[in-house]
This record gives sequence, C-alpha cells and structure tokens, in this order.
Amino acid sequence: MQFIDPSTPKEEFGWYSPRLGMHMPIARYGNWGRPLLLFPTAQSDLYDCERFFLIKAVEKFIQEKRISVFCINTINDISWMQRDLPVAEKIRRQALFSGYVEEEVVPHIRRVVGNPNARLGTAGASFGAFHAANAMFRRPDMFDTLIAMSGFYELGDYYLKGHFNDDVYYNNPGWYVPALPESPGLELLRNQSQINIISGQGDYELPDASRRFSAKLAAKGIPHNLDLWGWDVNHDWVWWRRMLPQILGSLQGW
Repeated sequence: MQFIDPSTPKEEFGWYSPRLGMHMPIARYGNWGRPLLLFPTAQSDLYDCERFFLIKAVEKFIQEKRISVFCINTINDISWMQRDLPVAEKIRRQALFSGYVEEEVVPHIRRVVGNPNARLGTAGASFGAFHAANAMFRRPDMFDTLIAMSGFYELGDYYLKGHFNDDVYYNNPGWYVPALPESPGLELLRNQSQINIISGQGDYELPDASRRFSAKLAAKGIPHNLDLWGWDVNHDWVWWRRMLPQILGSLQGW
C-alpha cells in the first residue's frame, strides 16, 4: 500500500542524541515551504502520521511547496507510558526531550531550510498536541504557529502522582502559561503567532481541556482560535485528517 504519492519528496535522516542516549530519526516530506514540526500520538512513532494518512491529508500543501513537514519520535514509550518507571525519572526524561527538540531538532530544521532564525510551525494530535503546545509556549522564538488537535495541556495527577519540581512546571503549559512574565517571548505570542486549539466533543475527546487552556490564554492576552467540533467527532485519525488541512488552509502566510 502506498501511503503518499510517489512524487512527494521524502527524506529520512537521524543522529545519535547525546541528551537522550539513543538514535533519533527524522523524516521530511517536501523540499520547500514553511517548516511544520509534527509530533506523533502517545506511543506511536514518526511514521504513524504517514501510515494513518495524515501526511496524505496535507499532501496538496506539500506538493504546492507551501509546507515542508518534519516528523520526529517522542520518547513517551520510555517515559510517560512506561508503567514501572519511577515518576521522577519520567519527569527528568520529559525535560531531556524538550531539550532535544529545542537544541537538536530545531537547529537541524533551520539548517535544512537555510534560515538560522526561522520560526517553525508545530502540530500534533492527542499526546502529540501536548508536545506541540509545550514546544510553542516554551520557545515562541522558535515557533510561531500551533495546531493542537484533540489535546490536553497539563500532565495531571494521572501521570505525576503528586510529584512537583521545576522540570514538571516548565513542561506543563497549563501551569506556566498563566505566569509568563512580560517579555519579548510573550509579545511574540500576543502579536506574531497563530495558535489553534481544536477538539471534537465525542467519544474519548477532552473538549473541557481545550476550553480551560483557551481561558488561560485569553486571560494572558494571547490571541488564539478555539475550534470545538461536534458531538459526533471522536478521538480518531479520521477527524485529524480533516482538522489539519482545514486549519492549514486558514493560516496567514502559509
């Protein structure tokens, strides 16, 4: 089965991450256009977005050279999803993963696109939406666009079991965004960013998580688009394949 058109440019690369202590692959679809960093869901890998036809859903944008999509792995399978791992170690690994994105992935993408100051777009569904939002709000100097689908924006007690430290706080957008200081980063979020929070309201969706995070953004004066789809829209790829191209088509400058 072909998951993308054979004419769609695809490149695979990777390197050994000294932070994570493992080889981390990256796939690129397209060779021109605005860079979009796409996070996978939960325990899936970088190729799930291709296997479940999410790349196919935005192939028009790739072939028209409007976007170039970069897919990476998370380390959820050896952090938040590893049941026998102590919570403190899961937290430490999350902080390392954020460092990997900021200090390894973003510089690589900037080199590839030939712009050392490029601000990227980022997107993801489910747990991928959490990672995308965390990337965006931690480093608005690196990211200017967020498409968060069917996500949550706080690692609550289900994951944290009451643990708290700086690594938790600064990797939990629902916690640190309300306390963002007046700064150039906050001004970028307010004036030079496009933030989209999308959720269905059907089975296994968490629309209240999107509503709560939207309220926190509004209280901070951060413009954004809260887009709640219908009660028939459940937590599934079929809807993410509709959401992502719809939002991409609405963005300014993309």
